Amino acid sequence: MFASHRATEMMTAAERARLLKVTATNDDSRDHLLYSMALGTGLRLRELLGLNVGDVSQDAREVRHRVVLDPATTKGGRKGEVFLPARLVTKLRWFLAWKRRVGQSLEPDAPLFVSSQRRRLSPRPAQWRFAWWQRRAGFDRHNGFHQVRHSAVTNVYRASRDMFPAQRFARHASPTTIVVHTHPSDEEMYFRVRDLPC
Repeated sequence: MFASHRATEMMTAAERARLLKVTATNDDSRDHLLYSMALGTGLRLRELLGLNVGDVSQDAREVRHRVVLDPATTKGGRKGEVFLPARLVTKLRWFLAWKRRVGQSLEPDAPLFVSSQRRRLSPRPAQWRFAWWQRRAGFDRHNGFHQVRHSAVTNVYRASRDMFPAQRFARHASPTTIVVHTHPSDEEMYFRVRDLPC
C-alpha cells in the first residue's frame, strides 16, 4: 500500500484559540486546563486523565517544569516525560489554587482531573465534554480528542522544522512516525494556492 501524503487530522489555529477562549470563561477551570495541557504537552487523553496532583506539583503550590509519566497510563507501557511550557506552568498554579478553593483533594496521589462525583475523570465523559465545548465554541466540524495531540506535535515540528524534537515531544519510538506531521495542513494548502494566477 502507498503511504498517504495527506496531513494528519488536526484542529486549526482558529479552532484552538476559540476552544481555549470559550473554556477560559467557565467557572470550572478543569476543562480549560485539560485542553491547555493536551496542546502544550501532546499527551494522550488516557495519559492526561492518569495524572495525579503529585505528578505536577510536590507541594500543591509550585509546579514542576518536567512531568514524569506513569508507565501504567502510557501507550505501550513505556516510560516518558514531558516538559511544561511556561504558560502552562502558570495555568497549573492557578488550577491548583482553584482546586484548593473548591475543596478538591491536593494529596499527591489524588487525581488531577476529577469528575463532578469527585472521582478520577474517565475518558468517555471527557470526550463528551470536548464535543460539547466544540459546539459551544461554534465549530463547524467535530474534532476527536486525539486531534489535539496531532495539533500539538505538528506545532512542535513547525516551530523547529526538525523531526527529532517533534519525535521526542510525541514520545514516538521512530522518527518516521513524525513524517505525517510534516505535510501541509488543509489550511496551509489553502493559503498557498488561493492567490495563484489562473
